[in-house]
Amino acid sequence: MADVTRKPKPPSGEFAPWLDPEAKPLIEFRNVTKRFGDFTAIDDLTLNIYEREFFALLGPSGCGKTTMMRMLAGFEAPTEGQILLGGQDLGATPPNRRPVNMMFQSYALFPHLSVWDNIAFGLKRDRLPKGEIEARVEDMLRLTRLEKFARRKPHQISGGQRQRVALARSLAKAPKLLLLDEPLGALDKKLREDTQFELMDIQEKTGTTFVIVTHDQEEAMTVASRIAVMEHGRIVQVDTPANVYERPANVYVADFIGDVNLIRGTFRRSGPDSGRIVFDEREPPIEVEEVGGEIADGAAVTYAIRPEKIAVAKTRPEGDLNAVFGKVIDIGYLGNVSTYHVELAGGQMVKAAMTNVTRLARRQITWDDEVWLSWRKTAGVVLEK
Repeated sequence: MADVTRKPKPPSGEFAPWLDPEAKPLIEFRNVTKRFGDFTAIDDLTLNIYEREFFALLGPSGCGKTTMMRMLAGFEAPTEGQILLGGQDLGATPPNRRPVNMMFQSYALFPHLSVWDNIAFGLKRDRLPKGEIEARVEDMLRLTRLEKFARRKPHQISGGQRQRVALARSLAKAPKLLLLDEPLGALDKKLREDTQFELMDIQEKTGTTFVIVTHDQEEAMTVASRIAVMEHGRIVQVDTPANVYERPANVYVADFIGDVNLIRGTFRRSGPDSGRIVFDEREPPIEVEEVGGEIADGAAVTYAIRPEKIAVAKTRPEGDLNAVFGKVIDIGYLGNVSTYHVELAGGQMVKAAMTNVTRLARRQITWDDEVWLSWRKTAGVVLEK
């Protein structure tokens, strides 16, 4: 993982403590390994998470993200290494003594209790004064906009409202850290999208550090200040959503996040920060800029370019662009955009996405049309890994 301690401080007013060498992390994983018998779930992982972050652990099933969360909560202990919270080693601290709360995908609400009593449950167990409990519950009801539903039972409210009850209950004890394990997985797509913004708003208002586990790339990209992309117990990239999408660290990240074209070829350097990728003798080489000096001339590389960076036209474009000729094999209509699958002369399939600014009946490009694909020299990323 890249060393961020040498980077300059973030611009004034921008929330980016990971760029500040003087910022102290709230959570520190120090060379943490977790084994279950012969299976290594987490492999020598080092990671810092900062106060007030909305941090996402993203990866496919079995990559280790839930194991990381369970270790933070205290349900699992590291085989090797340390986990620190606020500078204190959590190793000997049982789950009920940690300033951490966890919200599960199932919400785990008590069906026989009202919304009000569900939120108050943990506060009552801590034997807080009655007035303090009432004030805290009312605060949580206002925060999650559930005042009108306080006396209802969980089965009398919607899935999205139950999710907010679980969130209110998790935040009622004012934890330093809230862990969210696939919290929106039970919601339908439209409600899930709406709830993502509600989560962001609540996290910003409370200032609580959120760590969310998800396999949903769009969800992580929407809510998170930073994303850790995981593969087989290791973190392969930690960065902001924009950088993970636009500057993936390797082919795995580029392919896992969003839609992408991956073109394998040979890199030929033409300048300190530029070059070309030779990928097919029947096609012109792909001209690239902003490459950096670390890729050697003659290296085997993969060129990653997002479909929305590619324009589709019936005539060859003018200007200093990459341009290739091909035939439309398939079209995917998604309402706001259409994805064109174009086969080049050498058999390489390239996807291009265009916004549907006109009605479908007026679309000028259709199946079997011969088209030109074009993109800027800075549109793609050259990857060696």
